[in-house]
Amino acid sequence: MATVELRFSAQPEHVRTARLVAAAVARRAGVEEAVLDEVRLAVGEACSRAVGLHRSNGLTAPVRVVLTEEEKLFSIEVGDEVPGPSGGSSEPVPGMDAALDPDADGEDEMGLAVISGLVDDVSVTSGESGGTIRMRWPVTTGADLP
Repeated sequence: MATVELRFSAQPEHVRTARLVAAAVARRAGVEEAVLDEVRLAVGEACSRAVGLHRSNGLTAPVRVVLTEEEKLFSIEVGDEVPGPSGGSSEPVPGMDAALDPDADGEDEMGLAVISGLVDDVSVTSGESGGTIRMRWPVTTGADLP
């Protein structure tokens, strides 16, 4: 299992770098070429959301992006350090259902709705130490090719 970890200060200009790195690592991992734009867009939305959360909460901690290549799966985790609901470990974000509602208001919900439209396998959790968006895509290995 190969892993690339990226940390960047919560500045909007660094989101582009995260998108480029994610697309390059996804390509190398074997994600289909046709899906790379979706990877790039989803990572951009997730990183923009994390940057916005950090800035609106006055946090100086970096946003973290972890890209992991497994045998038949490529995953990306985008994490923020904005505390969520207290009372234990990470739990699904309560607003996720609202985010999937097309009539919901709010920039945060819009970003989550865009991500869920781009990625079939996505989960969003939030806990006392921050939140994480996990996105997964299948990869094509040499044995899978015709």
